[in-house]
Amino acid sequence: MAKGHKPKAGSRAYWPKKRAKRIYPKFKHSREMERINSKIKETRPLEFGGYKAGMTNVIFTDNRKGSHTQGQDLSKAVSVLDCPPLFVFGIKLYRKTQSGYETHGMVWAQDLKKDLARKLDVPKKKGSELSKFEGELDRISDVRLLVHTQPREGFGKKRPEVFEIDLSGTMESKWKYAKEKLGKEMDVSEVFSEGEYVDVNSVTKGRGFQGVVKRFGVKIRTRKNKGKRRHIGTMGPVTPGRVIPGAIAQAGQLGFQTRTEFGKKLVRIGKEGLKIKGGFLGYGDVKKNYVLIEGSVPGPKKRLVLFRKSYRKSDLREPIEIKSVSLESQQ
Repeated sequence: MAKGHKPKAGSRAYWPKKRAKRIYPKFKHSREMERINSKIKETRPLEFGGYKAGMTNVIFTDNRKGSHTQGQDLSKAVSVLDCPPLFVFGIKLYRKTQSGYETHGMVWAQDLKKDLARKLDVPKKKGSELSKFEGELDRISDVRLLVHTQPREGFGKKRPEVFEIDLSGTMESKWKYAKEKLGKEMDVSEVFSEGEYVDVNSVTKGRGFQGVVKRFGVKIRTRKNKGKRRHIGTMGPVTPGRVIPGAIAQAGQLGFQTRTEFGKKLVRIGKEGLKIKGGFLGYGDVKKNYVLIEGSVPGPKKRLVLFRKSYRKSDLREPIEIKSVSLESQQ
């Protein structure tokens, strides 16, 4: 007799569903970044960050060959990310060991922004180790930029966020580029161009403690099921005599989890701000630099969203002809 088999009913999605460690994410510096690095010949940053302002829609001309709507004007929903320039306040050096990458050293910029002291303990002596690492490039395996955001130029927040940025190229070219950028601002147009595909990383909206119906999509039971309608029918089989972790839908934390969305097109890079009638609800006006990314991105407004060069579609660049951006009121 054939062995019976029944797959799990109901989506388990990501497990375990725990809260993120911090309110803004970070990209893993793994083989994915090495794949991207192998495809790019020039030395350039691979990541950037911006604050989510809201959503709007654009009217564009479909230029895809063979499309049923080729040559027609279409509407597309886009997410608006406020992208003030990032400030490069340091260089971090890594060496490769049997257990992975370990910190080899760090160089601070001479002149730092005052707001950085709200986030980190800034040392008194800065920039003195720059010449020290010149002769140690043979021991170094990776060079990354340490940057912080400037939210004062966006929606007025004072405390910045700090994260690392990967660079493409050889070790010598990375070190040369990092020295040139140390203590300077970096614009989003230096990293990306219109029509590129990016991977978006952010922390989703927090939903708090929720039951199994909202958390897993469990079917609501009939009214004769022992007076419980928004519960599961059983906690599992008799054997083994315990509740198997991850196998049974239970109530718990929902949302506020780090999620990555792959292969989203960067539609436009703007430098003159985006002011819609009445401003974006819960955010206000986008004053200077911004980017438009197709579709939605995870997280609520005013949350930092990181985006990097897509490693699945790193070779593609498909710019679109935008005719207009909707500036209608959201009130």
